[in-house]
Amino acid sequence: MKRLFFIIFSVLIGTSAYSQSKDAEFDKMLDKLIDFNVPTITVDHLKAKQKRGKVYLLDAREASEYNVSHLPDAKRVGYDDFKLSSVKHIPKSATIVIYCTVGYRSGKVVEKLRKAGYTKVYNLHGSIFEWVNQGNKVVNSKGQTTTRVHTYSKEWAKWLKRGKKVY
Repeated sequence: MKRLFFIIFSVLIGTSAYSQSKDAEFDKMLDKLIDFNVPTITVDHLKAKQKRGKVYLLDAREASEYNVSHLPDAKRVGYDDFKLSSVKHIPKSATIVIYCTVGYRSGKVVEKLRKAGYTKVYNLHGSIFEWVNQGNKVVNSKGQTTTRVHTYSKEWAKWLKRGKKVY
């Protein structure tokens, strides 16, 4: 019985350590990739802001990625084809959160919006991967809940811990 307990305990500790090291690896990768000169917001802080009032969610991914899944109520603005005219209906003082796959492309869009005079615009830390990894829902192009997540590439898929990976 003691041996069985030891084996179960060892497996649980090992799994927890592995999970923590994967999170640490993800954070380390983000630290190298993301420009933290733009304001960022965590998933928890985004959810708290959403409870307190209107937050504009903007998706900086390609249409093919957005159509697979996106955060509920998010509007696609793209990255390569981003135009300031796509956000002209949003007041410059509104709270805006932008995301992509992990945060690189959305960070670049945040920079553009800040230069255009938007004052409360944030890059979602870890973007859709972090959103899904924390167990939050995403929807497809029909607005239906889905587990599918476009991972941008097979190489990037390793950072998505939950959901069905689509390349």
